[in-house]
Amino acid sequence: MTRRPLPDIVAQRPQPVINPMALEMEPDGPRKRALEVSHSRVLLGASLFAVVFVVIAVRLVAVTLLPDGAEAAMVPQSKVKTDRADIVDRNGVVLATSLTTASLYANPSQVQEPDETAQMLNSVLPDLNIASTAAKLDTDRGFVWLKRNLTPRQQQAVNRLGLPGIYFQAETKRVYPQGNLTAHLVGYADVDSRGLAGVERSFDDLLQGGARPLQLSIDVRVQHILHEELNRAIADFNGIGGAGIILDLKTGEVLSLVSLPDFDPARPGEASDDTRFDRATLGLYEMGSVFKIFNTAIALDSGTTTLADGFDATKPIRIGGHMINDYKGKHRFLTIPEIFTYSSNIGSAKMADLFGAEIQQAYLKKFGLMDKSPIELPDVGEPFYPSQKNWKRINTMTVSYGHGISVNAIQLLTGVGAVVNDGMLREPTLLKREAGEVPDGTRVISTQTSEQLRQLMRLVVQIGTGKKANAPGYLVGGKTGTADKQKGHGYATNTRLATFVAAFPMNDPHFAILAMVDEPKPNATSHGYATAGWVTAPVVGAVVQRIAPLYGLKPTPDDAPEAQNPLVGMVADYDSPSAKKAQSKIKQASAPAPTPFGAAAAPTPLNVSAQPVSIPEAPLEAE
Repeated sequence: MTRRPLPDIVAQRPQPVINPMALEMEPDGPRKRALEVSHSRVLLGASLFAVVFVVIAVRLVAVTLLPDGAEAAMVPQSKVKTDRADIVDRNGVVLATSLTTASLYANPSQVQEPDETAQMLNSVLPDLNIASTAAKLDTDRGFVWLKRNLTPRQQQAVNRLGLPGIYFQAETKRVYPQGNLTAHLVGYADVDSRGLAGVERSFDDLLQGGARPLQLSIDVRVQHILHEELNRAIADFNGIGGAGIILDLKTGEVLSLVSLPDFDPARPGEASDDTRFDRATLGLYEMGSVFKIFNTAIALDSGTTTLADGFDATKPIRIGGHMINDYKGKHRFLTIPEIFTYSSNIGSAKMADLFGAEIQQAYLKKFGLMDKSPIELPDVGEPFYPSQKNWKRINTMTVSYGHGISVNAIQLLTGVGAVVNDGMLREPTLLKREAGEVPDGTRVISTQTSEQLRQLMRLVVQIGTGKKANAPGYLVGGKTGTADKQKGHGYATNTRLATFVAAFPMNDPHFAILAMVDEPKPNATSHGYATAGWVTAPVVGAVVQRIAPLYGLKPTPDDAPEAQNPLVGMVADYDSPSAKKAQSKIKQASAPAPTPFGAAAAPTPLNVSAQPVSIPEAPLEAE
């Protein structure tokens, strides 16, 4: 019997018992695919929203902070602004500061109608030329400036137009709250905040990005007073301009520096060359008889003369075919005080001839009159004078009364300040100095010589040519100088420079002042005169009376010991008939004494013909 094979049997493991309630139904194929598609769409949508958000955020930042988003890279780096430090006076009054303004620019690629847009902009900004503006807008460029530094009202007017492709950028604009008052001194900066003139230029590196204000030595109150009084004199005598400086002799600080005419530093492009020209530091002039301050100081300090000496001023000096004469001369022997008070060219020339060219040049250099002034301004004129080789005897004589040498006003006042400041010269500065920062200075003459010059300068205001500079109680001393201006190789007729330099109070000088008017003409009250005694001496007198109380200086009674001048009895009043007569016994000075610079060469006799010298005829010095 055949047996059928049995089927293979596979043993299975026991299966766990499953609770049917705990089972979770798995989706079938279509449903699963639908869920996967939904998840993908959600993720894609979220990603798109994130991208859009980032793009919008970036665009907002670009529009807000950059000139034109995508075209920001096209804006020159020079347009990126940094803060510029303020400039203030010695009391913290703002002279220059920076304000945030809106500047108008366009993205021409976004401007739809260039001609119409230009016309609409012109309707609110009339200074925008329609044709040139339309040409700027009708290009493929991504950035063009239209107008810098709009006022808030102008910005609002442009905004109301709602023009596509027209935008604003925040910038800083340099403003000058004092306007014309400090124009030459402070200077100005361009639209990109780069200093172009004055202190703005001299201290440009310091001002760029500076956090602290730059404090100057200038006192705006004093600046206003000098500016006003000088303006009045120029108007009264129909001058073409002028300059004025006030110096603190104790510190060397310049308290005021004025040049007229002046200009608006916010609009320097509209100013003429003449108004931008600084007559106080850049202009070089033959200053005339104010140089007799230096000439007399040299004679006394070198020991070649004393106050008891004198010279014969009876006749003009003839030398080399030229003649040196006096204006309203006394035609007699004159003492040194009389030569100074009456402003005698003859006496001064003979005085200089006695000490000679070598000593003259050495002292003038010590006074700072043969080198460029160190004042911290970019435009400072260098003095002009004969070369060592060409400095002849006649040059020594004419320089004694301010002809044949040209200097600027700041040089002149610095030198005069040294003469009256116990002989100590301090270089002028436009920066405020604290007590511990004041330099000791350099000695240029002795204390005794300085005291003698203070007495002589006081005499000029008391009884000499500068009487109109007198300010009762403030012991003003000074010197007049009225010089004909050079023209070609000679001197112009009736074209003069009237200068008065002074210091006060003369018992202990604190301030030195210069007032200068260019080409004054006689007026109805000056009796035909336009000399310094009439034109600029009154300026100084008025300024002294106005600034002295600001600095707490009290008037000195006339009978006070410090108000007495021992030279008064030696000299008759300049305008008195008795001035024609000698007031004291005269000793004719005839030979130089030894000096630190060596003995002066013995002069040849005057009033005789010498070898002709090629120089312009020296004019009569009015004062």
